[in-house]
Amino acid sequence: MGLILDAIADAFASLGDPELIEVVGLTLVVSGLASIASLAAGVPVGAALGLGRFRGRCALRVAVDVGLGLPPVLVGLSMLLLFWRSGPLGSLRLTFTPTAMVIAQFLLALPIVVGLTATAIDSLPSAALEQLDALRLGGVDRARLALIEVWPGVVGAAVAAFGRVVSEVGAVQIVGGNISGETRVLTTLIVQESRQAQFGPALGAGIVLLAISLIVNVSLNRIRGAR
Repeated sequence: MGLILDAIADAFASLGDPELIEVVGLTLVVSGLASIASLAAGVPVGAALGLGRFRGRCALRVAVDVGLGLPPVLVGLSMLLLFWRSGPLGSLRLTFTPTAMVIAQFLLALPIVVGLTATAIDSLPSAALEQLDALRLGGVDRARLALIEVWPGVVGAAVAAFGRVVSEVGAVQIVGGNISGETRVLTTLIVQESRQAQFGPALGAGIVLLAISLIVNVSLNRIRGAR
């Protein structure tokens, strides 16, 4: 019991640590950019998947479903092989950089956004889809109206995508390297401190991570409710 109490006390004492503040900033930047990019790319694809009837649609849906369970460590390893100095994209020099971490998190969040957006559109009543067909709109306008109708589902996709990336550790640790002051984020900091039996700082980083997730989720759900 004493260990737990000491860890809690040390956790709150570590909240003002400049290194922790720097790690929080990088976490917000990396996870925020990855989430925004996944929404920008995933919502249109999800709308097309939900509304369209095109060749390869079933294959795309299977790929999205597989992507929902994609192991983060596999994504990290694949990217490391691509971005390694002697790899196909080694000339970009992205290994162990925040940019590589954003790309990894984007790849993990994208199937979530696409899948949830398509599912939200699939849940539209048949009468609403028939009305969209009767309007004889172009593909873009048709998708825009459908997305307005399923706006809460799109916000839910944003919530799920951010939750996925901000709590992810495997991929970002592989491609980012957990370098102090450069690529260390909250999840990799927790792993690092736990391995060194520094339970107080690890718990402090966990408290901050939980607070970020809570604030983002509450904010997005308020937007969904207001809409």
